[in-house]
Amino acid sequence: MRATKPITAVVVALMAVQASQGQPQKRTADAFDRYISEAETRITKQRNSQQSFLRIDSVSSSQRSEVLQRLRRGDVVVEKQGKTPTEVTGGLIHDWVGTVLIPHATVAQVVSMVRDYNHLTQYYSPDVVQSRLISGSGDDLRVYMRLRKHKVVTVVLDTEYAVHYVRLDPAHQFSFSRSTRVSEIADPGSKTEHALPADQDHGFMWRLNSYWAFEQADDGVLVECEAISLTRGIPTGLGWIVDPFVQSIPRESLQFTLGATRKALIVPGTSELHFSQDR
Repeated sequence: MRATKPITAVVVALMAVQASQGQPQKRTADAFDRYISEAETRITKQRNSQQSFLRIDSVSSSQRSEVLQRLRRGDVVVEKQGKTPTEVTGGLIHDWVGTVLIPHATVAQVVSMVRDYNHLTQYYSPDVVQSRLISGSGDDLRVYMRLRKHKVVTVVLDTEYAVHYVRLDPAHQFSFSRSTRVSEIADPGSKTEHALPADQDHGFMWRLNSYWAFEQADDGVLVECEAISLTRGIPTGLGWIVDPFVQSIPRESLQFTLGATRKALIVPGTSELHFSQDR
């Protein structure tokens, strides 16, 4: 309890220092766009080859065996992609890759569940408070989600995404999800609820792109997600305590998302699937 108070004080101080800057400066956004361009080139190359479709496909046989053992135990394996967070002018880029195994499932079943945007709160609560499909044409979709993040302080964000799905074959599918709007919500759930003006948000999350891949294995589906996000940088002098706090949110969010995906599909203690067909 005593340790919580100084951490809370630092976070509040961080919010006060940062509140005047609002949405990212152009050079910060441009740096994120350059990072994404390079990342998507790498990811696209991976997805176009079955030998490197997932991160686990390109590691040594001993590493692959070790990771598969963990996945078969039900673990979510989350690792850094390169150096994360990566510091850019005015911000931090966070890049994490996670993998989970969903036993007894098919790729079609898992993708159907992940694409069930009108019901995501059933699977991803409390992180996803609201969700809906805004519009869709084939495999190109526009999606809305209200996200709730809690780590000492609670932050609610209204977000929209452009999502594109690709089906290479029945055993390999993937998607690119790029955020098109992120707005911090003040007083969520109350009569005074409103989106903070762009120049007044706290920069907890400015961008969030997610790159999913689904590969059929003999005993289920390997699901990989690389999540790349942009947050505000850390003021000088506060890094020693705030840096671990900032780093933990992107990693924990990815771990929760993949774990919840597995949980949503599997009936505990059985081989039966909760979600077996399109809604």
